[in-house]
Amino acid sequence: MMNFIKASILRYQLGSLLLLVLLLAVVLPLSLDIFRLNLVGKYLTYAFVAVGLVMVWGYGGVLSLGQGVFFGIGGYAMAMFLKLEASDPVTTKIQSTPGIPDFMDWNQITELPALWLPFKSLPLSLALVVLAPMALAWLVSFAMFKRRVGGVYFAIITQAVALICTVLIIGQQGYTGGVNGMTDLKTMLGWDTRTDGAKYVLYYVCVGLLVASIVLCRWIQTSKLGTLLLAMRDKEDRVRFSGYDVSNFKVFIFCLAAGLSGIGGAMFALQVGFMSPSFVGIVPSIEMVIFCAVGGRMSLVGAVYGALLVNAGKTLFSESFPDLWLFLMAGLFIGVTMAFPMGLAGLWEDTITPWWASRRQALRDAAVKPPPAAVSAPSPVAVPQVEPVLPEGIGRQRA
Repeated sequence: MMNFIKASILRYQLGSLLLLVLLLAVVLPLSLDIFRLNLVGKYLTYAFVAVGLVMVWGYGGVLSLGQGVFFGIGGYAMAMFLKLEASDPVTTKIQSTPGIPDFMDWNQITELPALWLPFKSLPLSLALVVLAPMALAWLVSFAMFKRRVGGVYFAIITQAVALICTVLIIGQQGYTGGVNGMTDLKTMLGWDTRTDGAKYVLYYVCVGLLVASIVLCRWIQTSKLGTLLLAMRDKEDRVRFSGYDVSNFKVFIFCLAAGLSGIGGAMFALQVGFMSPSFVGIVPSIEMVIFCAVGGRMSLVGAVYGALLVNAGKTLFSESFPDLWLFLMAGLFIGVTMAFPMGLAGLWEDTITPWWASRRQALRDAAVKPPPAAVSAPSPVAVPQVEPVLPEGIGRQRA
């Protein structure tokens, strides 16, 4: 059994994941107060997007600058369920139309729209958290990849999708809450999500879902599909000439990243208690790409550290230097990208790991090699002085 566990850890490279679990599940909850821990939980929701970007960008070679759209769709799906629960007829009895969200009443909507009816059910809402982002991702990627649209053109198209979704959400104020979004999300099935105990539970649920997502992605990376993704990224034409439909692989990996982003958005709405279009646009989508780049676009665990580091830096700089924090964050992004092109994970693998391996080998060699035996210096021996003997007939000349 122990050999199987060791083999699995080596095959799937789970050592770094175990360290991450130890940090998130033990070290941080014991060392941070509930306010800071809730902030870490918020940062971890962005890590879902970064993990998805590792798959679609690092392994698939497809750069998406619109992942905030899928994050927002998942967040809105959960927020719609929570908003309906907070808008029961008793709570909204002062409205002209009780039983509907307050922003609908402000916009003279007298009945719940049909779009909102599925979100009265929690299981259906949880399913839509994943399926709705994946459906939009399939629609966009199928239309683009089947026509072999990729590279920078696909990145620009995803930015356009993010802009369109932001304008649509803000413009349909009576159905989405407009620029203010959905606020006052307090309970889920009668469970108050604002208490300290609930925040701890939601934090551990977020950690568990994130670890499960990393394990799933790592399993895909070690499978034949992962090998094909790398081959497709490096030599797409060669994979196509080998008989594979490259577009199907791209559609699949893009939909997977969208589903992971939707889970992150749902956990954000639960932990923070609101959802707004400010998380859907171009700027947050680019920030999510930066999380992945800082951590390392080829490392699933590195992407999590990147999301934690960048967001912790934003919080620290904005609290300590409110007038300069944007410049400091820009310097952090530029410095890390220039100094470590493969992110923190690349720094670890290229510098720290070889140094540590050489250090361990030196310690092993020192332990195996016996110390040299001490050799005592020989005692000096007196050499007698011998008078030289001259041949006969030859005498010494006297001075």
